[in-house]
Amino acid sequence: MGQSDHKEVRRRRVFYIPGYDPIHPRRYRELYRKEGAAQAEISDYTLTLSPKTTGGAYGWHVAAQIEGGETEADVEVLVWSDIVRDSMSNTIPATYLQLVRTAWAYIGSGALWRLMRLRKGPVIAALYPVLFLLLQLVLALLVAYGLGRLIALVAPGWAGLLALVVVPFVLEAFRRRDNKLFAYYLMHDYAYSARWNGANPPELEARMAEFGDRIAEALEADFDEVLVVGHSSGAHLAVSILADLIRAGQVPQEGPALGFLSLGQVVPMVSFLPKADRLRRDLAYLCQRDELAWVDVTAPGDGCAFALCDPVSVSGVAPEAGKRWPLVISAAFTQTLSPERWKELRWRFFRLHFQYLCAFDQPGDYDYFRITAGPKTLAERFEERAPSQSRIERPVNKFRGMCP
Repeated sequence: MGQSDHKEVRRRRVFYIPGYDPIHPRRYRELYRKEGAAQAEISDYTLTLSPKTTGGAYGWHVAAQIEGGETEADVEVLVWSDIVRDSMSNTIPATYLQLVRTAWAYIGSGALWRLMRLRKGPVIAALYPVLFLLLQLVLALLVAYGLGRLIALVAPGWAGLLALVVVPFVLEAFRRRDNKLFAYYLMHDYAYSARWNGANPPELEARMAEFGDRIAEALEADFDEVLVVGHSSGAHLAVSILADLIRAGQVPQEGPALGFLSLGQVVPMVSFLPKADRLRRDLAYLCQRDELAWVDVTAPGDGCAFALCDPVSVSGVAPEAGKRWPLVISAAFTQTLSPERWKELRWRFFRLHFQYLCAFDQPGDYDYFRITAGPKTLAERFEERAPSQSRIERPVNKFRGMCP
């Protein structure tokens, strides 16, 4: 499976790239601490967290005894939550403008219909904020209509105007409950890629270059493995960052093993857009390289990800001569979670989208904590693993341009 050296990992550097998430990165440390302790108890190994020992904006140190080895890992969250927050509209009218613009980007380009040929789950997740925000508007107008009928009994001449005043208050009431509904959050998420039709805005490109510099520094340091983890939208950022590093010759031949773990990826939501030339070019390049090992993990139970969709192949950019990466495998939630745990989580869609970073009470060969803190490189751990037989590789994307 690429990188054939089986040296034991004693020191690892892990870079975690979150998805479109405005929340402070401390949530990822707490998630790792809590879920790592749970997995260690289930799987009978030791995992201890302490303050970070390296630079970077945010991270933690892990000491572990796993599979007969003692390892240390320094985990760093590559933060772009400030960019996410800045991209989120502060006004209700601006959010509805985003709705129109995003719907046009996907429907007008034909991307939506092609995405539906892959997995309906993430497409439904994309349509949910559009439909739910429209429903909120309809309900607000119905409240205004009912109020207008009442006011008309007293002041007929002012009924319509006074009734419409209630609309923004009803919409604001819905927005204040978005931590339960997620309509505004998801709308901002999909609108961020749709606004530039799949291209990266300048501020994101600049931040990705900074992330690349951090990873390049680690590749020159005394680590046995440098592991890049891209979750959700963070997966397609990682694709471009790693492609840039390899093109620039910043992956030393005698340096640490380089691993790329993409989790719950939503690559087609971007690569299927007309101006995603940069991402498609990077996918086509990265899938052929032997400087790294790339494992893509999704699960059909995750309705927010393009489960078992090979991001290179479905994007229509797999080279005719064949490709090396990614190895597409399933986290198989229905098998790796007990029936009781699956019953508890199966309708909590957003929680399931983070299950890749959590403990499994019936673990299979995917264990996030063994991968990030165990004694094997990503390449060695999955060297004998066959790709999922139910993976989707048919090229569905209409837009396959890769112009610089």
